[in-house]
Amino acid sequence: MKDFEREKLLEIFEDLLLIHSPSYREEKVAEYIINFVKELGGEVYLDQSQDKYGGKAPTIFAKFKGDGEGVTFSSHMDVIEPNKGLKIIKEDKIWKSDGNTTLGGDDKGGLAAILYSIYYLVKNNIKHRDIYAIFTPGEEVGMLGARNINWKEVYKNMNPAKNMIVVDNAGSCDKVAYKAPTSYSYKFKIGGKSAHAGIEPEKGISAIMIAAKALSQFKNLRIDEFTTANVSKINSDFPKNVVPDYLEFSGEIRGHDKDHVLEILDEYQKIVGGLTEDFDFEKTLDYPALAPSDMEFAKEVIKSYKNVGVDAKEVIIGGGSDANFFAEEGFNSLIVGVGMEKVHTKEEYIVLEDLENTTRALIDYLKLD
Repeated sequence: MKDFEREKLLEIFEDLLLIHSPSYREEKVAEYIINFVKELGGEVYLDQSQDKYGGKAPTIFAKFKGDGEGVTFSSHMDVIEPNKGLKIIKEDKIWKSDGNTTLGGDDKGGLAAILYSIYYLVKNNIKHRDIYAIFTPGEEVGMLGARNINWKEVYKNMNPAKNMIVVDNAGSCDKVAYKAPTSYSYKFKIGGKSAHAGIEPEKGISAIMIAAKALSQFKNLRIDEFTTANVSKINSDFPKNVVPDYLEFSGEIRGHDKDHVLEILDEYQKIVGGLTEDFDFEKTLDYPALAPSDMEFAKEVIKSYKNVGVDAKEVIIGGGSDANFFAEEGFNSLIVGVGMEKVHTKEEYIVLEDLENTTRALIDYLKLD
């Protein structure tokens, strides 16, 4: 690719890495991005929905006018702690931290790929599609930025293209994710009847035993090819000589079919209800499903990867991201990666070749011949 500046890409990446931006405190990296976009002549709109959840940074919307069918990029600005005081260890093929912090390549790598792609096209006066970008805060703590966007106000100021590439996939750059599950969290609160366990246990009703009987009947772990469930927390703390009269347990269900997930949750309630009337049940949508509305878009993105020498393929993933909430809003979302490995750990590293290849693929998709 003519005039591609690997050093400039890595310079942007390093700038971003060295700005500490934990969830709820992304304002400094937001300032960097806003200035970067404006210096290149882009339009900026700020969604100030961070007040809904106590954050400090807006969701940034950017636009660079081009020709033809547009595309929207997205990546998130927050990183997993501990990240303050990052020292980057630069090796030939990877960058990593010194082992005392996370690297923050999730998702500073995605930010760098998007920003350099735009920089390359603008600085080299290359004809390109309409380019939109959405930079979100709070992704690592429940996709808070994407979840809380005030779309009614956004559309008054900017109308992002519905084909979207979210640059936030873990692993190698040859995977283009087009499908991801919805996830629901649930909690049961079960009551019983207290009694002295050593003198008159028959007068008690053990909330623990009720829960045990219920859980033994639950569909759990791998339910089918596209559905998983997990009970992750059980809490009941009583003296050993007391029949416990209260217990809470909670977990999650993930699946690509929302109706099937809700059916399983209904089944859970019926199982518990068949054992006791003394219970409460809560369910919460963690994130909606990501499903393609147009597979042609995925094929076009894969073609751009192939154009830069990467044999990319479509994949289904099992986790959630901002892409799920964008899909709920009507975006045709894909998720691509930049070589982030061992994310959310102090052993995190990024494969520089993957970062470069995804950046080249984004440029290839954007430029118009």
